[in-house]
Amino acid sequence: MSKEENAIYNAKELGTGKVVVLGLQHLFAMFGSTVLVPILTGLSVSATLLFAGLATLFMHLVTGKKVPVFLGSSFAFLGGYFSVVAAGGELGMTQREALPYACVGVACAGLLYLILSAICKAFGSKRVMRFFPPVVTGPIIIAIGLILAPSAINSCSTNWLIALVAIVVIVVCNIWGKGMIKIVPILMGVLVSYLVAALAGKVDFSGVKEAAWIGLPVQMQDTVFGLFGSGDVNKGLLVSSIIMIVPIAFATMMEHVGDISAIGSTIGKNLIEDPGLHRTLIGDGIGTAIAALFGAPANTTYGENTGVLVLTKVYDPMVVRLAAVFAVVLSFCPKFAALISAMPTATVGGVSIVLYGMISAVGVRNMVENHTDFQKSRNVIVAAVILGLALGINFSGSLGANITTAGNNATGAISFMVGDMKIALSGLAVASIVGIVLNAILPDKREEYMPNTQNSGSLGKF
Repeated sequence: MSKEENAIYNAKELGTGKVVVLGLQHLFAMFGSTVLVPILTGLSVSATLLFAGLATLFMHLVTGKKVPVFLGSSFAFLGGYFSVVAAGGELGMTQREALPYACVGVACAGLLYLILSAICKAFGSKRVMRFFPPVVTGPIIIAIGLILAPSAINSCSTNWLIALVAIVVIVVCNIWGKGMIKIVPILMGVLVSYLVAALAGKVDFSGVKEAAWIGLPVQMQDTVFGLFGSGDVNKGLLVSSIIMIVPIAFATMMEHVGDISAIGSTIGKNLIEDPGLHRTLIGDGIGTAIAALFGAPANTTYGENTGVLVLTKVYDPMVVRLAAVFAVVLSFCPKFAALISAMPTATVGGVSIVLYGMISAVGVRNMVENHTDFQKSRNVIVAAVILGLALGINFSGSLGANITTAGNNATGAISFMVGDMKIALSGLAVASIVGIVLNAILPDKREEYMPNTQNSGSLGKF
């Protein structure tokens, strides 16, 4: 083994001090995006950090400690959370009361990973992936970003100057930043905009003063167990939540495949074969399902941490596991969570404009890099129907859409009664199901999913 390879695969030889610094670097890389999801959705910041860390450690256990991957909060499910909260609001529920229903849907989405894992193990990954080509997943990803964009504008409107600071810092760091600054543009945007808002007297720190230094990261009333333990479950909203959120997993599973391929390309190993796609899917799926059950967001493989691997040339998974341990430790500090929750709405809005736009941009890149052929009429039809249904239903006033103030997103949905239960299907759910079916039944050769291993990245992240 060459000296370079020795440095790459044996991080322990760098010494404890350097390894700790490398672990902190991975923590900072994932931090900005991971905590932004609970801020946007109303989920617990502490629970998010706890289960991001635990899910990462579980992933490493399942894959035999071979994959240097971090599992952080997924932006792909944001529309699902918003839709469920809006549906709950129509039934007189508060955001906190409706979120556990969304978590049930996310937990079921995590279980879908296990089904795909079993199918991949039985029939081979390539045969399965042909049903989820970029012409299907690309438009779904594009629609996710476009659906979320109005909420970002609403948040920015509370203070455009503070929002603009966040946007400018993110762009500058990402385009002209060097080293670690280029890896963590989201975190830099949040910190600088937050600081400007604090100096301008636009931040309320009263909650931070009142919060304890040490506390439990999970509150039982915010979990799925608390929902079912209450004995007052709205079955219609429960079923609607599952139907609205589970189809999003078709896009995130393809993202997972791309990210694992990208990590493999970075470290020079075929991780799809060893430890195997079925193992990484199990790690991601169970991590997401368990996190959702305890009131934390869905997890996903993080492209930011892959960027850190490229930057440092240290590929030892132990360094990523150390970052996961740091995240778990931070989750037991309520004062830290309160500091994050005090972030100005305008800061969140400025960051979200970039993130939501990036989600759609990743969908476009997904199709471009995989050479989706829009000379074929079937591909045009599949993409057009997905976009038309997803956006049309979501923003249709006749179907209940009412995008108003920051954080309040009443989205359109197709509703129908099954017995005494009211079932609602979001535009994204309808579009995903119809798109997959159309791609399977329309004539002409179907495209296969062949992930670009050089430039793959996570949804909504750089």
